Amino acid sequence: MKNKIILTVALVFMFQINNAFSQGCDGDDASTSNDSINKKVIVFGFLQPQYEYTFNDDNENTFKFKRARVGVRGEIYENFHYYFSLETSPFVSGTGSVVLLDAFVSYRKYNWAQMSVGSFKQPFSLEVSTPCHALATISRSVVVNQLVAPQRDYGMMVFGGNKFTKFNYAVALMNGSGLLTSDNNSKKDIIGRATYKVLDYVTVGGSFRYGYPTNIDDSRTTYGVEIAAEYSNFHFQGEYIYDEGAFNRGAGGGCGDVLVELGEERAGAYAMIYYDTKWNLQPVFKYEYFDANLDVLDIGYQEMMTIGASYFVGKNIRFQLNYQAHIETDVNIDNDMFLAQVQVKF
Repeated sequence: MKNKIILTVALVFMFQINNAFSQGCDGDDASTSNDSINKKVIVFGFLQPQYEYTFNDDNENTFKFKRARVGVRGEIYENFHYYFSLETSPFVSGTGSVVLLDAFVSYRKYNWAQMSVGSFKQPFSLEVSTPCHALATISRSVVVNQLVAPQRDYGMMVFGGNKFTKFNYAVALMNGSGLLTSDNNSKKDIIGRATYKVLDYVTVGGSFRYGYPTNIDDSRTTYGVEIAAEYSNFHFQGEYIYDEGAFNRGAGGGCGDVLVELGEERAGAYAMIYYDTKWNLQPVFKYEYFDANLDVLDIGYQEMMTIGASYFVGKNIRFQLNYQAHIETDVNIDNDMFLAQVQVKF
């Protein structure tokens, strides 16, 4: 296990891309260069119809929506911004209902002391902060979906920096119980993330969370390190996340993922590389592992390799193909998957 961690971190520190902090699924800048002075409301969203085929005895396959989101954002008054988005895909909520994802108000007069209040993503992890429509693979990493949970919550956040600054930070005080519910105890979770651009093409960062997911007696501590790089048309990113203590399976994983049973200590990592070709084709390779219980050898340990490509038709239409090779060390089962998705962004 230690060798895997060292290898992942070593690979990660070879490359980087600078990723801006994102509270929602569309980037939270309330104005763009195309806005007229009177355009205060911006409607945005994206659709991701998807086909899944599982290579098992039953050859399970289905058409579904990965995500179907719509929202509005804008500047309501000088330095006061709003952001609101809904998830309408029944496969994400699990209940067939429309889900409120992000709804927050921001004050942004000072670049290094901005503030948001409402429902938004936890400021933890590079992959969580990456908008869903900008992911290089169809699915986020298993470790991110399992350990950065809940990925969205209610709270207050102070943040600073932007895509032009070397340093960015965000610190949030949040319920810790996830969306669609009030806090389940009298204490709050503190979550933070910071990144620093050490070279023109290399950025490193770290995340931290300390909270009480179930009650005031059982705490949870989570650490994350990340790196991202881009050099010419090559892109690389990777993360390692360690988590210990209590957890709340009812808080929900990322984009509808079901949380697994965890041990007292758990960890995982991923490393991904992709390349922008001149033909609007972007091949990608990703390796990841997740250990749900560090105290028990092999039990709950899994690896996955994803190979695929994205094809872009303009800036708002994308086709993606991914093959996921799953590896379980305890009891290996036939569960490799082929995923095909088309995305339309507006």
